Amino acid sequence: MSKKKFTGSVSGKGYYIALVLCAVAIGISGFLYYRNANKPNHSANGGGETIANPGNDQAVVATNPDGTPSDSTNQVAPKPIKTASPLEGEMVAVYAMDSLAYNQTTRDWRVHNGIDIAAEAGSAVCAAADGEVYTVYEDDSLGMTVVIRHENGYTTKYASLAETVSVKPGDRVTVGQPIGEVGNTALLESAIGDHIHFAVTLDGEPVNPADFLKQG
Repeated sequence: MSKKKFTGSVSGKGYYIALVLCAVAIGISGFLYYRNANKPNHSANGGGETIANPGNDQAVVATNPDGTPSDSTNQVAPKPIKTASPLEGEMVAVYAMDSLAYNQTTRDWRVHNGIDIAAEAGSAVCAAADGEVYTVYEDDSLGMTVVIRHENGYTTKYASLAETVSVKPGDRVTVGQPIGEVGNTALLESAIGDHIHFAVTLDGEPVNPADFLKQG
């Protein structure tokens, strides 16, 4: 074989050998990349929780932002607050937010967000629970009104009071403390006569005053 032919043969074989080696290298690189990409990432979870690996009996532990364990089982339900009826008298209209009640004054059927208690004009109206007077104002429909804030998200409203009240915004009051007197200042309920309109809300939503008073 001539030197020229030998050199050409070697060069051709070297070319194919180089191609095979490149293919092998690419295959090995792909295998290593695939293996590394599918390894569990234990450092990705930094949001305050320890997640157990599959098959591990370790419990999932939630932590607070400062790293201390959070224990929702230690939350204590708020204690019922001491309550008392704001007035001794006859209930002449009941709470009706899920149904319609007849209004003697407007002569129609509508919801009623409180109870109406009739009593002699000038009878003392008392705070239904300890709290702080939030506001005192004259409502266009319900007349002279006092609103008191209490614990656990409750507020109580006393309307149709006589013009003169004995508390002002910011005053601390105790259950049974007089805050005003029975009147007939609620234009929307004038047909009832002397009475108070007593309403209760919990976190801003109306609730049945009878349920609120049961706490006492």
